[in-house]
Amino acid sequence: MLQFDATGEREFIELGRSRTVERMAPHLTHAGVHDHGFNNVSTYGNLWRLSQEQRIDASDWEARFYALALKVSGAVQARRWTRLPDGGFIYSFNGPHSLFVDTMRSLRALALAHLLGHRLVEEQDAEVSLLERLVLHARATATFSVYYGRGRDSYDVRGRVAHESLFNVANGSYRGPNSQQGYSPFSTWTRGLAWAMLGFAEQLEFLSTRPDDELTGFGGRAAVETCLLEAAAATSDYYLQVAAADGIPYWDTGAPGLEALGDWGSRPADPLNDFEPVDSSAAVIAAQGLLRLGRFLKNRGHIDALYEQAGLRILDALFDEGGLYLSTDPQHQGLLLHSTYHRPAGWDHVPKGARTPRGESSQWGDYHAREAALYVQRLAREAPYLTFFGPRAVGEGE
Repeated sequence: MLQFDATGEREFIELGRSRTVERMAPHLTHAGVHDHGFNNVSTYGNLWRLSQEQRIDASDWEARFYALALKVSGAVQARRWTRLPDGGFIYSFNGPHSLFVDTMRSLRALALAHLLGHRLVEEQDAEVSLLERLVLHARATATFSVYYGRGRDSYDVRGRVAHESLFNVANGSYRGPNSQQGYSPFSTWTRGLAWAMLGFAEQLEFLSTRPDDELTGFGGRAAVETCLLEAAAATSDYYLQVAAADGIPYWDTGAPGLEALGDWGSRPADPLNDFEPVDSSAAVIAAQGLLRLGRFLKNRGHIDALYEQAGLRILDALFDEGGLYLSTDPQHQGLLLHSTYHRPAGWDHVPKGARTPRGESSQWGDYHAREAALYVQRLAREAPYLTFFGPRAVGEGE
């Protein structure tokens, strides 16, 4: 679908349509994951967006079909709810005690369902606002998953991110940080950092289109935007500190082999080294987060283009046909090389003769490479600004 969006080649939209209908229905009612914004907004959501942009010829019933799928997905996602004394969060597939930073990017499902006028209905017909759960989850993530250098623990550095935050579900009290795919609870898994960067920036864009009265119950627009913007800026600033000189990060800021690489931060990342792998998927996700945050700030009168320039610098390194990251081998099924999935579990391919994973692609890395490329292509062509919520200027409101 993104390939069609960028090129207009109809074979790709037909493939996207048919595969979505044939394969994605179980994901709409999958009550066991926090991934609805990934799985369903990337499929049904892209089809709905293209129909709204009038990029595809969708009948009224077809567009309603996509909208219904998104309503279902948003409500099912919002049902995975752990209450806290002052809010709550969508819990991860690990269980009600677990808040994943990844889920910031999955809030797209709740946003679209709310935009389409949907709500969650629970026991005794109790109606639940999907926007409320979106805002409360974002606030919980900003509070517990992101650090601000305020002495929260001995490793509190502004912008650092915990992959997982743990809670006592009996009373909603916070217990401490954890990590599933990172090196430790007190270092930062860089793809989790990237999910936070993009998730906060994207939700700032979405909420800027909602009327003020929808945010009154959460302290008002200023309070909500301040919370999300502080988290977006802190994580983005930290990323710029911990990525290599070309903007590509190693897989975790605390990875022990980094010491053997010497002054690695002052030179481009080396995906072929034998000490620690890079994660190109973290880079391309972070790049889009930086670009969107920079655009959001520009719309509010900021003149510093640091975030936008950093995002473009990362994409320049990743998409260089003569570089190390863009696959041009027709026999390789991936697009973006040197993506790291789960280093602690040993799930990544280590080529014969090497000591670290390298050379392979991931579904989320390739998806976000296409999405980031489409984003900058539209900017370059002065085409409609790309958002998951359709053809509406960011900041325009209702």
